[in-house]
Amino acid sequence: MILAGGTGQRVGLSIPKQLLKIAGKAVIEHTLTTFEKADSVDDVIVLMAPGYVPDVEKIVAKAGFRKVSRIIEGGSTRNETTERAIAALGEGLAEGEDLNVLFHDAVRPLLSQRVIDDCVAALERYQAVDVAIPSADTIIVTRTHGEDGEFITEIPDRSRLRRGQTPQAFKLSTIRRAYEVAAGDPNFQATDDCTVVLRYLPDVPIHVVAGDEYNMKVTQPVDVFIADKLFQLGSTAAPEQVGEDAYRDLLTGRTLVVFGGSYGIGKDIAELAESYGAKVYALGRSTTGTHVENPEEVDDALSKAYSETGRIDYVVNTAGVLRIGKLAETDNATIEEALKVNYLAPVQIARSAYKYLAETKGQLLLYTSSSYTRGRAEYSLYSSTKAAMVNLTQALSDEWAGDGIRVNCINPERTATPMRTKAFGQEPAGSLLSSEAVARTSLDVLLSELTGHVIDVRQQDPTADASRASGFEQALAGVLDRQDGVA
Repeated sequence: MILAGGTGQRVGLSIPKQLLKIAGKAVIEHTLTTFEKADSVDDVIVLMAPGYVPDVEKIVAKAGFRKVSRIIEGGSTRNETTERAIAALGEGLAEGEDLNVLFHDAVRPLLSQRVIDDCVAALERYQAVDVAIPSADTIIVTRTHGEDGEFITEIPDRSRLRRGQTPQAFKLSTIRRAYEVAAGDPNFQATDDCTVVLRYLPDVPIHVVAGDEYNMKVTQPVDVFIADKLFQLGSTAAPEQVGEDAYRDLLTGRTLVVFGGSYGIGKDIAELAESYGAKVYALGRSTTGTHVENPEEVDDALSKAYSETGRIDYVVNTAGVLRIGKLAETDNATIEEALKVNYLAPVQIARSAYKYLAETKGQLLLYTSSSYTRGRAEYSLYSSTKAAMVNLTQALSDEWAGDGIRVNCINPERTATPMRTKAFGQEPAGSLLSSEAVARTSLDVLLSELTGHVIDVRQQDPTADASRASGFEQALAGVLDRQDGVA
């Protein structure tokens, strides 16, 4: 049950905060995506703020969420919204039949799969489950004394204090019974559902599942900014590799156009896709004489591929230039080259590729750099244009979603490519990713249903300790890692 009844007043919005766009998508779309991907969740019902049900219906239809079975109006309070959810869940149930139910705030879009799975697993043993994290702050209890203001009356032991999050999970029979008892209390009021169980079914133990620091609630204006940055900085794991036969099934008869396909990652992608049966056009300045900074040449290359094969399924752009030097000492020709190749060329490729990809419901794949999260001295042109690729990816994925076109961006760790060798010389063996590894991940992304994602490719799996490290810590670690080098 996605509880989306908030109005957004505290964020200072004229629309519900769950409809606010963060990282290119409405907050509620991020939340629904998380549950759509959760293997332990079978069905999703949204309770939306009155008057905004059609907005969510459009989001669900556009995103193609299969698990969302109903979108109904919530109540004027959190408790009333839960009561409507309980009533909706009871429809069609046989007598004595029970359900596992998770209630989650729509404005907590950074929820992890681990927390969802832990809540569902806990319901095998307990009737009520909460999610919480230790309080890093000292909590004080105060009392107001007239015009003199507030004064501390108690400072609880912080070691026992927790900050509650969602989901809150229950057996349907338990939460229904708690609300039935609460209905007899004329002073009934609660800000969350575990409180209702605790107060009105005191004999029912409420188990606590460990939450995550980054499972934040978008409530205040600063939360909007923080959530947007966490989405931008947070690593997205690459999709799992498919088997050899699946690669052939998915690529045989497909057309792939690679700009920057003369060497490095682009060349490896082209060769890999071709080995699995794709018709590949590997284009580059040194091999086919294709200059990506020339819009006419980009148009001609795509037109030729389409006329010869009758389709274009994937367009990849790995072309780029890396010029090191202080901006004040950089000549106009070098600046113009960097902007044309690293920024204007991908924009033109996107414009030219649109009509072909719309026809095949295909994908555009762009590339950023591990320096995109923080501009570094003497890489100002390169890192800033690579940061622009992330924003371009997120914007186009949203803009083209209705046409069925997917747009993603690969963010490789420092990679052994001719461009890097030319800029930095030979580096210690084993310190760099191989271009073949990046190409393999790129192919997996092309064959996935992902869109709007920045996919990290790293030598060590950043999700290995996901059960212990919070998403915020991973994002912060990613920022520090990306300060070390340029892909």
